[in-house]
Amino acid sequence: MHDERDVYSVSRLNREARALLERGFGLIWLEGEISNFARPSSGHWYFSLKDAAAQVRCAMFRQRNSMVRFVPRDGQMVLVRARVGLYEPRGEYQLIVDHAGVGALQREFEQLAARLSAEGLFDTARKRPLPRLPRRIGVITSPTGAALRDILHVLARRFPAAAVLLYPVPVQGAQAAAEIRDALRLAASRAECDVLILARGGGSLEDLWAFNDESLARAIVASPIPVVTGVGHEVDFTIADLAADVRAPTPSAAAELVVPDREEWTKGFAALEARLAQGWRRRLRDSRERLGWLAGRAAQAGPAARLASEMQRLDELEQRLRRSLRQSFADLRSEVAEQRSQLWRASPAVRLREAAVGLGELRARLRAAGIQRLRQSRERLLPLVRTLRAVSPLATLDRGYAIVAIDGGGIVREPGDAPPGTRIEARLARGRIRATVDDPNRR
Repeated sequence: MHDERDVYSVSRLNREARALLERGFGLIWLEGEISNFARPSSGHWYFSLKDAAAQVRCAMFRQRNSMVRFVPRDGQMVLVRARVGLYEPRGEYQLIVDHAGVGALQREFEQLAARLSAEGLFDTARKRPLPRLPRRIGVITSPTGAALRDILHVLARRFPAAAVLLYPVPVQGAQAAAEIRDALRLAASRAECDVLILARGGGSLEDLWAFNDESLARAIVASPIPVVTGVGHEVDFTIADLAADVRAPTPSAAAELVVPDREEWTKGFAALEARLAQGWRRRLRDSRERLGWLAGRAAQAGPAARLASEMQRLDELEQRLRRSLRQSFADLRSEVAEQRSQLWRASPAVRLREAAVGLGELRARLRAAGIQRLRQSRERLLPLVRTLRAVSPLATLDRGYAIVAIDGGGIVREPGDAPPGTRIEARLARGRIRATVDDPNRR
């Protein structure tokens, strides 16, 4: 009698269990805390995800983890997308992870990005081109961060003629997003800059979270000035990057994007000059060849006068070509000098000197106007003073009269106002006399 029992081998059991798990669950999303994180030389990641009551082993292979924008660490909350499987050699149930994000923050980032994208805030068609030659560049960043030093170094090296205006803001913390929004609105209201750089150094998703603020994204879109973002490192991506007119991978790269390279401009002028010279030399050579051919035909025809005329015309054409070439070179040099002069006039030092000269002129004009105004006021005042002196009682006193008043009382107008024994005071043109009345009726 044959044994009809279906006896499994261990390999078969694990293989079929793995198939059941993969078919039964498919792709799932799972949130948990990383523990026992390991990264061997193969580049694969092995770790456990746990909560308060359980844990599960996970594997994330190199071709997938190379796209993760953060470095996992034990104790970090993450959100992963994975399929349920089984590691057959050991019969261990595990998750094969193909996407990982930083937990709730990652979900919030993706939901906000999807919503703003659906509104059209990230559409390429609405984004503005950067100015070809900015006169002033606004930088919105921390005044003490390495990002500002990198930006200033690149701008000084590539295009020192462009002025830089700093809008200092915090780039991390609860108030950072609001202060960055205020800086964008201030820059828009003052309209001093041709382009704005919004930048900060690298960090974790939590460190960069201020740049994932919805109202900040809307402020970037509403800015009348083009905005270039250089937030974090190349792998970092924020909502502000999506809303900006141009996203640069780093602060230094943002500075390179907003200004031309002065060395490339100089090389371009030199190449243009060389092409122009070559073109004139080719034209001169062709003219000489044609005139030589014409001279040959004239020689074959025999008329010596015509040949002499053509030779003279050849000399005239050669002189005209030389003059034209010299003039073209002079025009090109003038254009190059004008470009250099414009770059020099755009320098903040030149503008400062011009402003100082203008200030001196204004001070001189103000001083002259003050003196003129004082002279006119004095001329208007003198007739009034003379009139006042003419009608003043003091003028009467100068003619020998006096004003007699009772000491501490009123003015004496008749003898009865001052009975005998009254102390009186006589005011003269210069000084006063005090006396006592003896007989007011005495003549």
